[in-house]
Parts: sequence; structure tokens; C-alpha cells
Amino acid sequence: MNKIRAREENKMKEKNIKQLITDNIVIVVLVLLVVGFSIGNSTFLKTANVINLFGQMCLNAILATGLTYVIILGGIDISVGSSMAITGILAAQVVLALNIQSTPLIMAVQILVGLAGGALIGLFIGWLVAYRGLVPMICTLALMQAFRGLAYIISGGGPVYGLPNGFSVLGAGRLIETESFKTGIIPVIVLFTIIVVLIFHIILTKTVFGRHVFAVGSNASVAHMCGINTKMVTLKCHMICGITAGLAGIVAASKVNNGHPATGDGYEMFAIAATVLGGTSLAGGSGSVARAMFGCAIIAVINNGMTLMEISAYWQKVVIGAIIILAVMLDMAQKGKEE
Repeated sequence: MNKIRAREENKMKEKNIKQLITDNIVIVVLVLLVVGFSIGNSTFLKTANVINLFGQMCLNAILATGLTYVIILGGIDISVGSSMAITGILAAQVVLALNIQSTPLIMAVQILVGLAGGALIGLFIGWLVAYRGLVPMICTLALMQAFRGLAYIISGGGPVYGLPNGFSVLGAGRLIETESFKTGIIPVIVLFTIIVVLIFHIILTKTVFGRHVFAVGSNASVAHMCGINTKMVTLKCHMICGITAGLAGIVAASKVNNGHPATGDGYEMFAIAATVLGGTSLAGGSGSVARAMFGCAIIAVINNGMTLMEISAYWQKVVIGAIIILAVMLDMAQKGKEE
């Protein structure tokens, strides 16, 4: 009797271990990648490269934060890269037009333009999807092209440059100077990203609105019968996605100290890949901003590691595409088990 009980307990422990690995597969993959690249290249875990690695994942992290909301709804937004270009250009033009020289004031203007511009873009997309009934994929595919064209129009077909040095602080500035890091060790972009991610993580996990997002994503009809304004929830989620795209746009412009109409080209694919890798289901109803950050880390580690190992950037695109397909397959398999 004791042997049977012991055998059953062992089976249960094995099952629990397997389930733990399955539930945290993204963390396991991240650890394996870090170990693999650190063995393959001794530079990978050096302080300077680790700081650079965190900086590289910031834009993707900001974008993935907003996309998590939309994908939990069962939607998608592939126009975020083009939205980045518009807000980056607008921020640069406003700073130039007002001839602002004070760094704190420049940063305030950048953030305000990112918030306002992104919110308006998201409001427009949300209205088309929620109130006009357009399919999110088709709608945002069309707007991706339209917004990119608009970015070239408002910029005059080229970059907006001649900006004061303070414009670059948000994207390229650093804090806390040390003997080894004369220009500073902590990137401002990392602190800014942490603040953005934390705010929207709290909104999704600790508020009534966050619960409504999951309810609508799980079953919009049932959510509507329960008294939830599903259209307004959809509209707000797209506004949040627009806001994060807007903030990513002003940060991207700040990194290169100009507003460029090509900014954000292809970034939507990296952000979607990170979001899905983090466990956000493309079918809707489940997801997490926090876990999406692990997806962002995987993307950044792959790009950084392959660059250090002098692997062509073209192959990096192939790998990211394969990762998206694999993530979708895993998501479908998980959904199949639940059913």
C-alpha cells in the first residue's frame, strides 16, 4: 500500500514539475539563450553589453505593453510602427517651432506630444474597430500604410533635424557617472520604460477596467450581457495601444536626435512576437504585460547575441519570423488542451 502511494506521489511530483516548466517555458528559453550566447561570446555578459541589451529592448517593451491590451481582446494592431514615426516627427517639429532649449521642458513636451498624438491615433483606430465594425487586421494594415505616408508628408519627405541636445536625453541620456562609465551607467530610456510598463501593468491587473478587458477578450457577448460596455473597452484598449506607440515614437526620435518618417518600420512584428512569446493568446482572453517583458527580453537577447556572433541581420529576421510561427503553434496547442 505504501509503495503504491509513494509511486502515485512520485508521478504527481513529475507532473507538477512538467507543468511548472510548461507554464514558465518563456523563462526557461530566456535562461538557455543567455547561457548559450555567453558561452559563444565572452562579451555577452560584460556590464557594457548588458546595459546595451536593456536599452535595446526598451522600444519593443513599450510597444508590447500596449499591444498586450489589444491582443487580449482578440484583436491586433500592426500600425504601431507607423504611429511611432508620426509622433516622433511631431515632437521634433513642436520643439523646433517653440525654440525650446531647457532639457526638462523639452522632455515634458516630448511626453505630452507622445501621449496626445498616440491617444488620438488610438482613438481613431478604436472608433473604426469598435463602432464601425472594421476587422482589426485589415483596418490596421490599411492604416499602417496611410500613417507611413502621412509621416513622410508632414516631415517633407525627410528627417526633422537641427534639434537641441536636450532632445536626445530621453532616448540616449544616462544617469550616475562612474569611473568606468564617464557618461553614466543607467540609461534614461530604461527608467522611462519601467515607469510606462509598471503603470499599464497595474491598470491591467489591479483595476475594474483591467478585469473588463479580460472579460471582453474571453467572450464579448457574455461580457455585454453582464453590463460591460464592450465597445468602450475596445476603444480604450486601442487608445492605450496608441499611447504606447506614441511614447515609443518620441523615444525612438530622441535616440537619434531627429524625427524620421522611416522610424518604427518593422517594429510591429517584433512587438507582436514578444507579446505572443510572453503567453498572450492571439485568440484573446489571456495575457500579461509582465510576461510580455520576458518575450521582449528573448527578442533582444537573440538580436544582440547574433550581432555579437557576427550573424547577418537578414538571418535575424528569419529567426524572429520562425519564433512568431512557433509561438502561435504553442498557443494553438495550449488552447486545444484547454478545450
